Amino acid sequence: MSSLSSNSSDNESSSSNLPVREIPGDFGYPFFGAIKDRYDYYYNLGTDEFFRTKSQKYNSTVFRTNMPPGPFIAKDPKVIVLLDAVSFPLLFDNSKVEKKNVLDGTFMPSTDFYGGYRPCAYLDASEPKHATLKGFYLALMSKLHAQFIPLFKTSVSTMFQNLEIEMVKNGKAHFNDISDAMSFDFVFRLLCDKTSPHDTNLGSNGPKYFDFWMLPQLAPLVTTGLKFLPNFVEDLLLHTFQLPFFLVKSKYQKLYDAFNEHAGSILNEAEKSGIKRDEACHNLVFFAGFNAYGGMKVLFPSLIKWVASGGKNLHTRLANEIRTIIKEEGGSITLSAINKMSLIKSTVYEALRIEPPIPFQYGKAKEDIMVQSHDSRFLIKKGEMIFGYQTFATKDANIFEKPEEFIPERFMGTEGEKLLRHVYWSNARETDNPTIDNKQCVGRDLAVLLCRLLLVEFFMRYDTFTVESSKFLAGSSATFTTLEKKVT
Repeated sequence: MSSLSSNSSDNESSSSNLPVREIPGDFGYPFFGAIKDRYDYYYNLGTDEFFRTKSQKYNSTVFRTNMPPGPFIAKDPKVIVLLDAVSFPLLFDNSKVEKKNVLDGTFMPSTDFYGGYRPCAYLDASEPKHATLKGFYLALMSKLHAQFIPLFKTSVSTMFQNLEIEMVKNGKAHFNDISDAMSFDFVFRLLCDKTSPHDTNLGSNGPKYFDFWMLPQLAPLVTTGLKFLPNFVEDLLLHTFQLPFFLVKSKYQKLYDAFNEHAGSILNEAEKSGIKRDEACHNLVFFAGFNAYGGMKVLFPSLIKWVASGGKNLHTRLANEIRTIIKEEGGSITLSAINKMSLIKSTVYEALRIEPPIPFQYGKAKEDIMVQSHDSRFLIKKGEMIFGYQTFATKDANIFEKPEEFIPERFMGTEGEKLLRHVYWSNARETDNPTIDNKQCVGRDLAVLLCRLLLVEFFMRYDTFTVESSKFLAGSSATFTTLEKKVT
């Protein structure tokens, strides 16, 4: 047997004291086992119960199973699942785990969706082009940081106007659509020299074009939840064969043309970095759509849902903190003021912990690895696919007290801040930083800032609110049912 690596640096106890177990679980009969697991995952049990049932059956947070979509989209659906906070960080170790073409898991969409290129998100950190592309993104975020707050304030002001119009008109307002429009407006203005997308060939269709473009790529990983659609019909349409690029080619071309025309200064910088202009533009569209807009599309409704669940008591506490600090700072919403808001900061981290916007992580073992859970060690062989479900790892009862509860103040104070190392939403620990040598999200800090800023802007205008929420495709749906303006 080859020499073994260990994730002992992440362990809560010495690995030498723990027994070595054979990884439990099986894959069932060839082909049919994967189909059965797919139906259990989507229809018979649901995602959480699928993992919970298997974990209880094997009495282990590390086990073998098939992951959707399976046949015929994925050639090999077999994975080793990591569900606890100790084993999960193995997926962040790029020296042990390869991240080549595993963004979507056990399959990869056609590169036709990306102009024939493999975007940075599909590259392993060891590939030379990864350093070039990610280095460019990191430099871009650094260059644009002064624009984050003023541009977001402009976009979010329009969002709140539209929210109020919908509330007056219908007595309720579906937040997702309004938030999507705001998110796209912000992203486009940020990357396209402050140009409004309404002044381009996109008009108001930008969010829809991105949604259409992402849908065929993500269809194998979601269920619509439509009760009138028989399960076997949906499974055949979404999970059996990949949807072809030509269905969305015209929409993608409009997005590409818009960024190619209006993001000239960024593309010029990319060329100076040694990236071909065409490749840079396709990567920019991916970054803007999949990473930025796509991330906010999931993140903002989830944040609103969880803050709403805290009720008026939480809303009053958040509003008091925000308004007091803004007043002390001279009335301006600045980065300095936002950084002083400890409850706001903790609330955002708690939303990211309890419902990570990207719940899945995949990687292929580069070598034989001895991985450790809380109570055992397991040997993962070189070449085996590893899967981590962040939603369970960040609700590990051995780490977090009352892990299923939304506790806004969880990360406040010295002891609370120590728990941030177990918040894994950005493809790394929250205490880590994105570099050209890792796969952590380039926009990690921006996402956290925008979530805080969204709450600050919200509670500078409103006192309290209620929403109805439900699961929708890859995220949450939030509909405002009441909205009380700030009492002046």
